[in-house]
Amino acid sequence: MAKYPLSAEEIARFAHLGREGSTLTVLRHARIAERMGLSATDHKALELIGQAQGPLTAGRIAELTGLSTGAVTGVMDRLEKAGLARRVRDTVDRRKVLIEVVPGAMDRHAPLFESAYTSMKNLLEQFSPDERKVLERFQSALLDDLRDELLGNSSRP
Repeated sequence: MAKYPLSAEEIARFAHLGREGSTLTVLRHARIAERMGLSATDHKALELIGQAQGPLTAGRIAELTGLSTGAVTGVMDRLEKAGLARRVRDTVDRRKVLIEVVPGAMDRHAPLFESAYTSMKNLLEQFSPDERKVLERFQSALLDDLRDELLGNSSRP
């Protein structure tokens, strides 16, 4: 993969944009979580469960979130009480408890995300298809790097 040098000024500009984007994203999601009657942590755990290819164990949720398994139990209790997630038995190993999003539960909260999707659509329409490919490549690479760092797969010291 080709590498192109960056000036200290460019790095500083991107670092500033990243920090500001991260802060505003966290605040938006905290507001959405509050409207759902959840804490920000509960909301993000629900997102992780919903994005998974299938039900997750509490241990896997702990790995993905960095929470202790005890804290995940509290998150699950609150998500179950809200009717958003449920505990189910593994069909292969009945001793194992899995956690899944209740089918259709997220649909009732979809309107809370409409402004974010509309905003993203309106912004992306300002970029050509080729520019959007570059933006998508950058965002995907950034997410891969963050995922690797959070899951301990990073080669960084």
